[in-house]
Amino acid sequence: MKWSDAADAAAAVCMLLGALLCLLAGIGLLRLPDVLSRMHAGTKPQTFGLLLVLLGAGLRLRDGADMGTIVLVGLSQLVTVPVAAHMIGRAAYRSGKIDREHLVVDEFGQASRRL
Repeated sequence: MKWSDAADAAAAVCMLLGALLCLLAGIGLLRLPDVLSRMHAGTKPQTFGLLLVLLGAGLRLRDGADMGTIVLVGLSQLVTVPVAAHMIGRAAYRSGKIDREHLVVDEFGQASRRL
């Protein structure tokens, strides 16, 4: 077995696992009850799933220009998703769209009461 065959097999496994995680994230967005749970389902497994798909693409393509693009896409995903999730959670909290009974610790409410 050559190195390229092993890399192709690993690429297929990474892409399938990544696609499965992205599918589960989509199902979580539809099935979970509140905004914070949906936000979690839309960020963590989706980001990890995309990174696995990008890893699989990198293992399959093996070209310098393609690798640079894949790294840029992965880095932009890692930088923008947490910021977007924070903004969604903050907007949901301020508009009263979250279930406050299920919050273990309400740090944002405690901070706003101190001001």
